Amino acid sequence: MLGLRLFNLKGGVTEVVSRLAEVEGDVQDLVEAHMEAMLGVTFLASEYSTGPVHGGRVDSLGIDENGSPVVIEYKRSTDAGVINQGLFYLAWLMDHRDAFRRLVRDRLGAQAAARVRWSAPRLICVAGDFTRYDLHAVREHRHSIDLVRYRIFGGEHFGLETVASTGGTRTPASAGRRRGTAREERAERLDGAMGELAAAVDEVLLGLGEGVTKVENQTYTAYQRLQNFACVCSRKSRLLVYLKASPIEIELVPGFSRDVTGLGHHGTGNLEVRLHSERDLERAQELFRMSYAAA
Repeated sequence: MLGLRLFNLKGGVTEVVSRLAEVEGDVQDLVEAHMEAMLGVTFLASEYSTGPVHGGRVDSLGIDENGSPVVIEYKRSTDAGVINQGLFYLAWLMDHRDAFRRLVRDRLGAQAAARVRWSAPRLICVAGDFTRYDLHAVREHRHSIDLVRYRIFGGEHFGLETVASTGGTRTPASAGRRRGTAREERAERLDGAMGELAAAVDEVLLGLGEGVTKVENQTYTAYQRLQNFACVCSRKSRLLVYLKASPIEIELVPGFSRDVTGLGHHGTGNLEVRLHSERDLERAQELFRMSYAAA
């Protein structure tokens, strides 16, 4: 289990009793209404038709924080066909890129459509539970797949738990934690002390827990669970790390951390941390853990 996240749907006091939804559509409606908060994915379309020849409907289409297309499939309980069904639609999506770009352009504008990232399209399966065969299939597959178990608690909380995740072309945490691997990759792109610092940051972020994957973009490197919890931008004399930890819940330190809510920057997150040395990295590790927990 990679961590249960509860989302308060109404507020107030609730009796926390776990249950499944009455029908699959209830799960879909809840996730689509809160998709960005729950999954880090911008909602684009519901029940998207794949046309008369293909003859299907994608439960939900979205685009994640890093520009990757996302197919989301839902099942009320356990369904052995959920992964294959999702991959069926993911294959269709890869063969119909222009249709997806038009959808993004119509919903989010031309700039968002131009930033669509096709190197790692994602499948997210949300279901009441999964079989051991599902977990094995995810580990063996080359695509980016997240299996997410849901539960409803009382009438006011909706819980999501990532039970398996594979990164496709994203970098899995196990590879990043091999001694020397992460440091060597970073050092190739940055010279001297900054290269060593970037490699150390990479090693710390990948080592925060299970299910962490790394997404390389042109302007930043994102570290994800279901959604980004850290985005690292490299500069000649420092690293800028943007975190999902709330800036209003910590004591900001001038020159080290600042609130960038509403300010434009690469990556995602409202807390900026500036790292000039490995001493700064030591100071930042508690903030990294807070952001990992928030995601």
